[in-house]
Amino acid sequence: MKKIYIRVVVFALFVFASGLLSCKKNFLGPTTITNLNQSSVFADSTNTTAFLANIYSNIAVSEAANSMVNGGLDAAGDEGAPGTLLPSQATYWASGIINAANVADSVYKICYIQIRAVNQLLANISKTKLTLPDNQPGSRAQMKAEARFLRAWYYALLIKHYGGVPLVGNNIYNYTDPIPVKRATYAACVSYITTECDSAAMVLPYTQAGPNYGRASGGACQALKARVLLYAASPLFNGTTLVGEAGGSIDASIVGYPVADPQRWVLAKNAAYAVLRSGAYALNVDSSNKSRPGLGFVGLFCERSNPEYIFQLMLSDIDYSHQLEGFWDPPTRGGQNGAQPYQEMVDAFPMLDGKDTLTSAYKYNSQNPYANRDPRLGYTIIHDQTVLPVRLKSPTRTPVDIYLVKGSDGSISPVGPDAVTAGTTTGYYVNKMLDTNACATDATQRTRRCQPLMRYAEVLLNYAEAYNESKGTDSAYVVLKALRARGGIQAGSDGMYGLAIGMGQTQMRTAIQLERRLELAYEGFRFWDVRRWKIATTEENKAFHGMKVIHSGSAVTYNVFTIQPQHSFSPRMYLWPLPQQEIGKSKDLAQNPGY
Repeated sequence: MKKIYIRVVVFALFVFASGLLSCKKNFLGPTTITNLNQSSVFADSTNTTAFLANIYSNIAVSEAANSMVNGGLDAAGDEGAPGTLLPSQATYWASGIINAANVADSVYKICYIQIRAVNQLLANISKTKLTLPDNQPGSRAQMKAEARFLRAWYYALLIKHYGGVPLVGNNIYNYTDPIPVKRATYAACVSYITTECDSAAMVLPYTQAGPNYGRASGGACQALKARVLLYAASPLFNGTTLVGEAGGSIDASIVGYPVADPQRWVLAKNAAYAVLRSGAYALNVDSSNKSRPGLGFVGLFCERSNPEYIFQLMLSDIDYSHQLEGFWDPPTRGGQNGAQPYQEMVDAFPMLDGKDTLTSAYKYNSQNPYANRDPRLGYTIIHDQTVLPVRLKSPTRTPVDIYLVKGSDGSISPVGPDAVTAGTTTGYYVNKMLDTNACATDATQRTRRCQPLMRYAEVLLNYAEAYNESKGTDSAYVVLKALRARGGIQAGSDGMYGLAIGMGQTQMRTAIQLERRLELAYEGFRFWDVRRWKIATTEENKAFHGMKVIHSGSAVTYNVFTIQPQHSFSPRMYLWPLPQQEIGKSKDLAQNPGY
């Protein structure tokens, strides 16, 4: 079978009427569905294969850069501001006014739609004429295993948002059926997901390559299991106190484990180590140009296939509506409505030697603030004078003008559409994962990207965190040094890449949390990390800042300013509220604490 390229289509929740995707190399329009029903779909192997491909279509529903209209999760937390000040999910979360009535139902609804689709496939695939041996991609056994992984994936998204959710098993409910909606305990959900991952991993090849690249694999099963167990071991869920902090009468076992158990960190460590031990994945390293350190970091996001990707959303090079350039590029490059980084995110990056601005051998200059910094800063954030491709003029590259001009009369005005107050509210744009040779909506500068949802760097960080919490710091040091070396930070005479020698558990925890913030920025992790660590009451409950670069004649000044309005976070926001329309359907569906 050819690679799976995904175009999002609409499933009806209780009526089988699915637009089927072409499995050819590039996108084609959805197949006409007027003559398709459940019997005809599963009687045909091509339609069955396309039905499975459709279940992949929403795997990035939570991580999409436009999931909150004027930004994604990055615009709802401490990574960046919404692309516009128009009311949206991003502004509701940032301002703290999110509630059951205004929260989007897309994640809850889409995940259950796709879970139902998995159950339909598992119930009907025996009717499909598939003759390939069980150990080959496209066989009945492997399609079932892929489907079971995808079901686990969607449940993992649900419990990350809501805690324990209804588990429907293999049941397929129609609109005439009474549907049980009582929420399972968080422990039961974790057990179900990890068991499904284990079962699917026994059937699937450990990695997928060639025409099957992008499909679920045994490695993806193990990586998802490791992620779920890491979350389960984290303070938000492991010995939950959320009911008491946020209020409400819900059973605490639904939103986490009522009793903390340090053994959960051991389970998370072992699960992550299983991926490391396989030897199937590696950090993408590129040392070909000594004058440009960190090329392996930026380069991995420009290539469809690399040794670091474990599970990813496959995208076509002509499907501009899903490309990150369309949201994160400055207006002159065709971007709009993406999150815009805060100064606090810029300040989190260390200097080139890996040390902070106070202890670094490189003297930090507030009037040249981006010099001698961790190379990942420039690869992650677009600041004034960052050089980017020019639309329709490949291979021309020019600086982005984000500065303001101070006139002789003292007035200050933007120099162009990319400038702060004109195109960005913070003085920055996101550069993470953007193709270094592509522009938004430019057919001559296409990208071959696929968007990573699980990559090896995350698994390394998962292992380091769980190891530090359960055993010690030695392996955590190995992970952090490897990531910093790949990112372009200098080793230093002590070979520590700026890390302090002899860190204890608490110091190492802080170092790991920082490294996750830098390495995984704008990939959909930070919003959840500050919640599972239970530090969001500090990290998201404060004022954030931007940067105004002002030119006055030949003089250039850098001026930090406060972004309005200030963020507000309360303990109830550690979990999402279940949408009010779902709560209203049954008295058995308990709402989360504080809502």
